[in-house]
Amino acid sequence: MNIIKLNAISSTNEHLKQLMAQQVVSNLTVVWAKHQTLGKGQMGSTWEVEEGKNLTFSILIKDLIVDVHQLFTLNIVVSLAVFSTLEQIKIPKLTIKWPNDIMSGHSKIGGILIENSFKSNGEVYSVVGIGLNVNQLSFENIPNASSLAKIMGKEYDLEVLLNKILQSLQYYLAQMRTDSPSIWKMYHQKLFKIGVPTPFEKPNGEKFMAIIQKVTPDGRLELLQENDELVHFDVKEVKLLY
Repeated sequence: MNIIKLNAISSTNEHLKQLMAQQVVSNLTVVWAKHQTLGKGQMGSTWEVEEGKNLTFSILIKDLIVDVHQLFTLNIVVSLAVFSTLEQIKIPKLTIKWPNDIMSGHSKIGGILIENSFKSNGEVYSVVGIGLNVNQLSFENIPNASSLAKIMGKEYDLEVLLNKILQSLQYYLAQMRTDSPSIWKMYHQKLFKIGVPTPFEKPNGEKFMAIIQKVTPDGRLELLQENDELVHFDVKEVKLLY
């Protein structure tokens, strides 16, 4: 696994995509930045981090997805890789908030952004960006955010943590090739607020109560409303309130 270490760049995802446009980049190449100035979250939201305190890295995954229906399974694989690493180091009350935020209790500690490109020969290249709050203690103007250090009261070695996540990711990528159903089962077992009456909000401000039933194969959230109707939402079509 090739790891490219950088000091400060705008976005590890963008750097990796630019690299791919200039040369052949091997599978599982990692771009790791000590400081990322313009990190992105889902649907263009920002991911701001304090310099040198957190993990911000991207990894190229190719030669894996052969069907577009597997795209969300990759989200699950990456989420589980981060989750299992944090579980190993005893971070408490871990869950995965749909689609792929990493939670400890009611605090967000990590996020994932996957950008896919489709080649004319049918190949799918995925640039997987991972942001994990590690040693940062202050989160002004970022509601519900926390970090490993804030939760556990100690600092962590970023490089050791990175290597643990990459090892875990390789394990789950292998699992995806051989046993996707068990991966989906694990994801649902760890899903934040599944089976619990929970408030949600639509983009127009309308609030409603519903119970998360599951995530569909195409990554949509299935909710059971109070009138017993099943409804489905894409990312950013509904917000879970917590």
